[in-house]
Amino acid sequence: MINGLLRRPRHWVVSALLCLCALGGCTSLDLQQRKWIFQPAKQTWWAPQSAEGVQEVWIEFDSKETRAPAKLHGLWLPATETDAPVLLYLHGARWDVTGSTPRLRRMRELGFSVLAIDYRGFGKSSDDLPSEQMAYEDARVAWEWLGRKHAQAPRYIFGHSLGSAIAVQLASEVADAKGLMLEGSFTSIAAVFQTFRWGWLPVSALITQRFDAGERIAGVTVPILVVHGSNDNLIRPELGRALFERAVAPKRFVLVEGGSHHNTNALGHSLYREAMRDLFGL
Repeated sequence: MINGLLRRPRHWVVSALLCLCALGGCTSLDLQQRKWIFQPAKQTWWAPQSAEGVQEVWIEFDSKETRAPAKLHGLWLPATETDAPVLLYLHGARWDVTGSTPRLRRMRELGFSVLAIDYRGFGKSSDDLPSEQMAYEDARVAWEWLGRKHAQAPRYIFGHSLGSAIAVQLASEVADAKGLMLEGSFTSIAAVFQTFRWGWLPVSALITQRFDAGERIAGVTVPILVVHGSNDNLIRPELGRALFERAVAPKRFVLVEGGSHHNTNALGHSLYREAMRDLFGL
């Protein structure tokens, strides 16, 4: 499964805060934050024993953010039913999309054909240092690709961890989504910082990669499912709850007892099925 926003929260946040304070006003501040927050990897932490049914896809486009040609690598896992709804899966920080394969299979078990992409800087996608705006662009390009390839299928958006903020941004912009699912989500990067030991330090104004999902989710007009693990020590459940409270109905919050940042999707599989039936009519 996907690593979350942080690998070792205490060590990471201490280093980040000290550097933020030291670099405030330096031009390298934004670049350092992009490295810390995304932790982009060209390799995966988990190699599936079998890739049966998983197809590689490539999405080429001209980036408005970098003003250069770009390429996204993705994994496509089609459902057995030809009229299945389609899901765009947006992963979290650090590892490439291959590590998402178990989650993709579980979402297919729930009835979806699934596309998962690597943002630029991850895996086999274009070798750029990712940024908040570039990740938003990557998600939008993948969404439009799905619209061209599967024009008749209802489409849904799923975001895990850092990908949840990207999913909220996408859902707030597009008019053709049928639903939004978020797992291990948060209201903003600043809010995540505030949950750590050094969160009292006044660094919010220095954060350039803000991922303000809490400011955007009120603009999402489709049904919203927010799922969080009760034992998530990376992104605390109260952050997911706070994001849920800012969303407009119809919406549903599911707390998976015993779920961590990594295993909530597996432990809560039956709860996902129930919530999707009630909220999305699937």
